[in-house]
Parts: sequence; structure tokens; C-alpha cells
Amino acid sequence: MTHGRRGPRALAEPLGARWGALPGGLRGVLWMLAGAFFFAAHGPLVRLASVDVDPLVVAFLRSLALFFLMLPWIVAHGRQAARTHRPVEHVLRAATSLVGLVLLVLAQANLPLAEVSAISFAAPLFGVFGAALVLRETVRARRWIATLVGFAGVWIVLRPGLADVDPLYALPLVSAVFVAVSNLMTKSLSRTESATAIVAWLAVLSVPLTLVPALFVWSWPSAVTLLWAALLGVAGFGAHQCLSRALAAADASAVMPYDYMRLVITATMAYAIFGEVPAIWTWIGGAVIVGAVVYIARRESQAARAARGTAGEAGS
Repeated sequence: MTHGRRGPRALAEPLGARWGALPGGLRGVLWMLAGAFFFAAHGPLVRLASVDVDPLVVAFLRSLALFFLMLPWIVAHGRQAARTHRPVEHVLRAATSLVGLVLLVLAQANLPLAEVSAISFAAPLFGVFGAALVLRETVRARRWIATLVGFAGVWIVLRPGLADVDPLYALPLVSAVFVAVSNLMTKSLSRTESATAIVAWLAVLSVPLTLVPALFVWSWPSAVTLLWAALLGVAGFGAHQCLSRALAAADASAVMPYDYMRLVITATMAYAIFGEVPAIWTWIGGAVIVGAVVYIARRESQAARAARGTAGEAGS
């Protein structure tokens, strides 16, 4: 009796079945851990790519690489990807997102990576203020307290008044503000726009919007720099794919605690590649920030479930 060779598709089928058989919570955790690795790789790759070109050029090359990775998906979705009733809002959302990206790239190129990673967790804290002031969402006392605790974590990382603070630390803080604004705009757009259109417009607009500042400091990248930039695009693509799958598989409150591994992985990479040793205050402040963000995610998840339950009762 002869046995035919099993092709890649035949081998993937049982693996896919086993993956699908895992509990949703476990799949969410594994996706989040994979996303944390991709997010953590962003900083070291920025630092490596910035050796012979300006970080603004690195930001453009990253956007270009990410665009080419997403191009087959955009083409496959065709008109659905382009259809929108709010083009101006898409442009503004892309602009805020990319300002946040550029500031983050500048921070990662010039500051200790673990500290930048810890401060970047503050974006959801700024999002609470935006949700209350712009989207007119009800934010109760416990979420406000958690937000203030989170900002105390930022203070612990920076320790202004107790240590000299490099003015460049404004970069990751302001980046977190722009990321929060971009997230709020995404939330607003999702009320009328498809997720496909939101993702596609950002991917397309990211190239010209990051090219403009890059032209002012342009120098031609080496082949090695292009390799790092390509890997940056892969890291960005992988991070957002894993994050979306994690949130689809389980509640945000269940998987968000594992996002803290991003700081651990970043610190490990920074030590192994650049010899950076984070201060104990980075770990303490990072834990406080993440704890506050996890609590806020849990409260938002509970509020969303309560709203769905109320809507279900009203429709019955």
C-alpha cells in the first residue's frame, strides 16, 4: 500500500482544527502575547533602522512597507475598501494616527526603549478624557480614579522633580495623546463606516502623510536599512492583526493584562541588543499604568455588556 505525501494545506487543516477547538479565552491570550512580541520588536527595529537615516525617513519607510503588505487585501476588497461617506474624517484620523507614529519613532530612536514602552501604555488614559469630553460618554468615579492612578504611574516612570527629565520624554507622552485621539476618531467612524474602509484609508494615506516630513531630512537608505524598515512593516502588520484577533476571541478585560508582556519583551530586547538596563521605577510605573488600563478595559467591557442586555430587553 502506497502513501501519498501530505501537502501543506493538508497539514494545516488539523492544526487549524486544533486551534479552533481551544477555548476562546486561551486563543485570545495567545494572540495577545504574539501581538506583544510584534509591538515590542518595533522599538529595536526603529533604533537599528535609524543608524544611517533620520527617524522621519524610517517612519515613511515603515508606512511604505506596511502599505505594500496590505495592498493585496485592499485590492481584494475593491470598492468596499474605498466606499465612505466621511472622507474628511478619514484624513483627519490618519493624520492624528501618523503624528502619533512619528513621535513614537522619534522617541524610540533617542530614548531608553523600556521607558518609552511604559509611557506609551498611557494612551487609553488620555482616551478616557476624550470619551468624556468629545464623545459625551458617561465616565463614572471609579474610571476617573483609575485614570488618575495610571497617570501616577507615568509620574513614577519619569519622576519629575526627583530626577532630571530629558525634554525628549515629551515625545512618547504627546504620541500617546495623538494615539488616543486617533482611537476616539476610529470609534466615531465605526458608527457609520465599515472596518474595511477604516483600515484601507489609513494604509493608503499613511504613505503621503509620512513622506512629507521625511523629504525635509531625506537621505537614501542602505540595503540594510531597507531590510530593517521592511521588518518594521511586518511588525506593525503582525501587531495589529494579532490584536484584532485577540479582541475578537475574548473580552478586552481578559486579554489586556497580557499586553504588559510588551514591556518585558521590549526590556529584554533592549538589553540584549543595546545593553540598556531599565530602572526599577520603569517596572513599578509600568505596572501601575497597565493595572489602571486593565481596570478601565474591564469597566468598559462590563458597560458594553450591560448596554447590549438593555438593548436586548427593549427589543424583546
